[in-house]
Amino acid sequence: MHEAAHAGVSALIPTQKVLRHSVRAQVLEALRNALVDGELEPGGIYSGPALADRFGVSATPVREAMQQLALEGAVECLPNRGFRVLSRTPRALAELAEVRALLEVPVMLRLARTVAPETWAALRFAARAAADAAAAGDPARYAEADRDFHRQVLGLAGNEQLVQVTEELHRRSQWPLPGAPRVRRADLVADAAEHAALLEALVAGELAAVETLVREHFAGSAA
Repeated sequence: MHEAAHAGVSALIPTQKVLRHSVRAQVLEALRNALVDGELEPGGIYSGPALADRFGVSATPVREAMQQLALEGAVECLPNRGFRVLSRTPRALAELAEVRALLEVPVMLRLARTVAPETWAALRFAARAAADAAAAGDPARYAEADRDFHRQVLGLAGNEQLVQVTEELHRRSQWPLPGAPRVRRADLVADAAEHAALLEALVAGELAAVETLVREHFAGSAA
């Protein structure tokens, strides 16, 4: 049963005690990384007390982290049991990709027409950070770098609500499907390369290329 299999959560989280400052944030980050890595399996039920023991913290920050993940749609809280990682379907991922495209494509096209090339050049650091994470074969690190690249691009639109909404959709699109194999390093590298290509199209103001690259990037993340 999932309860028995996952109560011993020590195999999932690195052996590392959490520092007392920002405890909740650190627990939340570790759990998010475990979701992206597929270490917290869709459908699995995980014990709150076991996680608290593992982190060397009280139950409170773990419970708060669970509640945040529930708000993000990653888990459901089970009274007196812990939390279950929610399962999704390929259709759900495709819908996320469609919504992201509806929001981001028009904005990126507008930015491609209005933002100076030197401003885009400053974002090459973010693209390089994503490429480095991909080359290291680290899905959790790449997921954060991926979101950061898109966050910086869309941030140029000056609409904080847009950035928040799209980042939430982006985060949800990064959770693996049930039974999905661990993401391969080659897949991460290919995804990161699309950032560099998109950035060059934005610098050049090539609108057709920008739209094609963004749509293909989202479709690939939903595959």
